[in-house]
Amino acid sequence: MTNKRDLRIVFMGTPDFAVATLKALIDNDYKVVGVLTAPDRPAGRGQKLRASAVKEFALEHKLNILQPTNLKSETFLEELKALKANLQIIVAFRMLPKVVWQMPEYGTFNLHASLLPQYRGAAPIHWAIINGETKTGVTTFFIDEKIDTGAIIKSADTEIGPATTVGDLHDELMAIGSELVITTVKQIETNAITTTIQPQTDGLKTAYKLNRDNCKIDWTQPIDTIYNKIRGLNPFPTAWCYLDNDEKKPVSVKLYGVEKQIENHKHANGIIITTKDELRVACQGGYINILEIQLPGKRKMEVKSLLNGFNFSESAKLL
Repeated sequence: MTNKRDLRIVFMGTPDFAVATLKALIDNDYKVVGVLTAPDRPAGRGQKLRASAVKEFALEHKLNILQPTNLKSETFLEELKALKANLQIIVAFRMLPKVVWQMPEYGTFNLHASLLPQYRGAAPIHWAIINGETKTGVTTFFIDEKIDTGAIIKSADTEIGPATTVGDLHDELMAIGSELVITTVKQIETNAITTTIQPQTDGLKTAYKLNRDNCKIDWTQPIDTIYNKIRGLNPFPTAWCYLDNDEKKPVSVKLYGVEKQIENHKHANGIIITTKDELRVACQGGYINILEIQLPGKRKMEVKSLLNGFNFSESAKLL
């Protein structure tokens, strides 16, 4: 029988995606001696300070919480050393300085929501759908000096359905990822770890950070490109474009649920065609049928409800 190492784990993470893994560690009776998460941030209309999802979970389970603003500060480094951790696990945190990731005896590993080396970067779940991938997954790897380039420990894959949204895939990868972390920890615990160096290959796709510019829909693009982008941003951070409805100035609208309809037509790109319960937008190769939309200052609503009280002009279009 293999002697198990007595693991003392520091967990680092901030959003909901990380909570499932922290919960799995607790449920599997691992000793989590510290939790690092982002400082509380102002949120909502009142700009009240809000704790991260990881902090809320850690508070419920009476875990030791650290919220450093500077990961290189002497005070923080002393606090971290005092925890005497021999393993650090990162899920959706931030880039660590070498002095931090080199600290524990058994290393620091990260859970990344793609099949590395593809989709290194900030938004791997979104970009897999935006780029029309049919398969993705999660990977655990040891941290090194660069971003998402360290030696791979384990990976697990899953299919992306033709109608899968980033919300769907986020939740699925969150569950698969928490299981993969436990498998990885068990290997470290029994000193049975094997790693694979990431291949240096051409044609790697990058998971760029999302911003307002790269979330805007371009209605001159082909139907599949538009369809994939909208579902790859639904429900967060959300695809958007301008609505020109013969008002003085086009307004910004957010697009959520959509379907695609492949069909030849002669309409200009972006032209809106409505019936009493349907809103279609013409584009290359067919129509995007919008099911959920959000107008400025309004809540997200089903298009059927919107069409009951909102009139689109005959020349209305999305820009």
